[in-house]
Amino acid sequence: MRGLQGKTAIVTGAGSGIGRAIATRLGAEGITVGVFDINADGAGQTVAAIVAAGGKAVAVTCDITDYSAVTAAVASFEQQSGQGTDILVNNAGWDAPIPFLKTDEAFWKKVTSINWFGPLHMTHAVGQGMAQRKSGRIINIASDAGRVGSSGEVVYSGCKGATIAFAKALAREVARSNVTVNTVCPGPTDTPAMTAFVGTGEQGAKIRDAMVRGVPLGRIGVPDDYPGLVAFLASDDAAFMTGQTISVSGGLSMHG
Repeated sequence: MRGLQGKTAIVTGAGSGIGRAIATRLGAEGITVGVFDINADGAGQTVAAIVAAGGKAVAVTCDITDYSAVTAAVASFEQQSGQGTDILVNNAGWDAPIPFLKTDEAFWKKVTSINWFGPLHMTHAVGQGMAQRKSGRIINIASDAGRVGSSGEVVYSGCKGATIAFAKALAREVARSNVTVNTVCPGPTDTPAMTAFVGTGEQGAKIRDAMVRGVPLGRIGVPDDYPGLVAFLASDDAAFMTGQTISVSGGLSMHG
């Protein structure tokens, strides 16, 4: 992709799953990657994979629900990389399958803290420097659950819907600073988070089979289905794209 060599990027939730795949691809594009994750071991493994492939990466343990921790983590990465952050990928997320009327306030707060306030914290901490430098790419990894809804994921769907709207509004505010903001919406994806979500055994297999039947391309996603689009949105090839929401779901949901 054009214009990525020598840039820096922060990817949240990069210690596993989609975040690890994105961080690895950006590292292969010549970007110095800040591997942000609350799981230090997972972040370290991602960094090791990037370095082994000839890339550059820094592991940063960060709780995105804590704004003061986020600002400290961003400052630490920028000090270690020696430059401001050019690309931010808000990927980290969490959910559990519970019907809304069976949830409670503690659950709502956990889901919103990670999936809604986390991206707000990261974007506020990183976006200020981007606006000052008149350059930046912000890419949110939301979900098709935020576009069309998902049973058993009501609060999560609300957070992802809010992220989509947030990206559109922010894109308008920061466009004159040459900062773009776009959103990628994965469909169901085979990750450790998915396994935790649907469970294992016969019941888990039934849920997965039902997901596959709903996808025109005949499978659920895998982490490597998304990094190419993220790299494109971060590149000069996408310099004239902002405020866009792009689904990557094998045709599970379609809109125009």
